[in-house]
Amino acid sequence: MLPDLIEIVPPARPVVSTVVLPGSKSLTNRALILAALARNPVTLRGALWSEDTQAMVDCLERLGFGVRVEEDPAEPANRTLIVQGGGGRIPKAGTPDQPIELFVENAGTAARFLAPFLCLGHGSYRLSGIPRMHQRPQAALVQALRALGYRIDTPNDRLPAIVHGSGPRPGAACSVSVEESSQFASALLLCAGAGGWQVTVTGANEDELPYVDMTRRLVKDFPWDGGTYDIEADASGASYFWGADWLLRDAGDRITVQPTPASGMQADQKFLDLILNAPWRSSYSRKTDLADSIMTAIVLAPFAPIATRFTDLGRLRVQECERVQALHTELAKCGARVEESGDTLIIHPGPLHGAEIETYNDHRVAMCFGMLGLRVPGMRLRQPACVRKTFPNFFAKLAGLGAIVKDAGGKALSGEALLA
Repeated sequence: MLPDLIEIVPPARPVVSTVVLPGSKSLTNRALILAALARNPVTLRGALWSEDTQAMVDCLERLGFGVRVEEDPAEPANRTLIVQGGGGRIPKAGTPDQPIELFVENAGTAARFLAPFLCLGHGSYRLSGIPRMHQRPQAALVQALRALGYRIDTPNDRLPAIVHGSGPRPGAACSVSVEESSQFASALLLCAGAGGWQVTVTGANEDELPYVDMTRRLVKDFPWDGGTYDIEADASGASYFWGADWLLRDAGDRITVQPTPASGMQADQKFLDLILNAPWRSSYSRKTDLADSIMTAIVLAPFAPIATRFTDLGRLRVQECERVQALHTELAKCGARVEESGDTLIIHPGPLHGAEIETYNDHRVAMCFGMLGLRVPGMRLRQPACVRKTFPNFFAKLAGLGAIVKDAGGKALSGEALLA
């Protein structure tokens, strides 16, 4: 288990290596909902096994679904999951006085995807998470579910919330805004077929909704009568190692990832074409260019040849932490010149030095600055085990590239001590 403070020592010699990626969290948690709705057992191969996906599996098991978990010999952070689908039926339910308790940690996908799913049951369910999850937006989804005719008890349209399921409502209609999160639309679309709902998505142009497109494609391609579905490797996780390749390329290093996400379903697949295999641009948008991997690009930007403007970052403020402020603060600690105006960051090129990084219990902050430690000596990360949310063996992968990961006493970590 990772200690509370680590230091990353850059590789002492050129790196030529391949990193094997775990599965996509976004695809795994969507597929788990669909597998529970399927009419017969579904086997999910290459599924990510992390805090977020384990939270989803735990909730499904509490609801009475059978989920068999098997090791994946190709990747320690993956599992094969065999889900006994209920054909739209939820086996267990609570009462208004004693709802079934479902704890989602800080998993936005679990919190959002489960809410419509629970409406298909017949009984009461209480959704809750860690304090940060109770601060994250949920109102647009709650309002859409109420428009469909379901009772959702929450004083502020956030978690904790009690969902009172009353089964499918064929012909019921709602609209849902994706201004704060596209997960609201995805949550409804995952269950719309089983619920008989008509869902209208508002708040963005269709070309701005790659995660909604991912959901629609997954629903279309899923083996509803039972079978096997392969989870693609995580493009957001790949961005840290594509970024490492970009960061170290001048020194003759070469880092490749496998399997390379290639389906086009994941927005962060574009990191390859926009960052790794193209000249650096003066501007990148969170809305139209990159999704979570824009954080990776922001941390790389001090090494770019020009000042870089990162725009449309508003959604980063309401995720696992206030990510715009976190990136600004921690890059400045390392000597970067950063300007913040509204939802835009401008990063100027210049040398960086090591610093003690606060991760804010945010896996992506930890992985961004962990990647930076491959080039910048003296990078120390507080609470690095937060990577368990989506990439529990991330620091083991860094060590596999030749980096040395030390504890606060200077002892090099290895084996299970590198795992979150």
